[in-house]
Amino acid sequence: MQIVGIGLIATFLTLVLKEHQPVVAFLLVIFVGASIFIFLIGKIQQVIETLEKIAANAHLNMVYVETILKIVGVAYIAEFGVQIARDAGQGALASKLELAGKVLILVMAIPIITAIIQAVLGLMPR
Repeated sequence: MQIVGIGLIATFLTLVLKEHQPVVAFLLVIFVGASIFIFLIGKIQQVIETLEKIAANAHLNMVYVETILKIVGVAYIAEFGVQIARDAGQGALASKLELAGKVLILVMAIPIITAIIQAVLGLMPR
């Protein structure tokens, strides 16, 4: 509720400021967005620790779990950057950031994709 309240207050202030001081309004959006992101880091850490415990109990290869967590992190950070660029009216830059995030995710996923393909090929009769 606090995050939603802060977001709504920031939205109202941004609408008021946008008419007279658009740069200040944009800086407010960035500040509030970054503050919300920082506030959520503790919650994200709890999720990561829980997933790592589950993976360890299931005897999963931690390299794959860490890679998946990194991919999720890249996706969230890229989306945050894309939204900031769009808020600034930079749709073209937002599209480039989105593409860069997707390419990085694909590159990071190659070891997992390779392992899946090898596992499927190992199951197939020769």
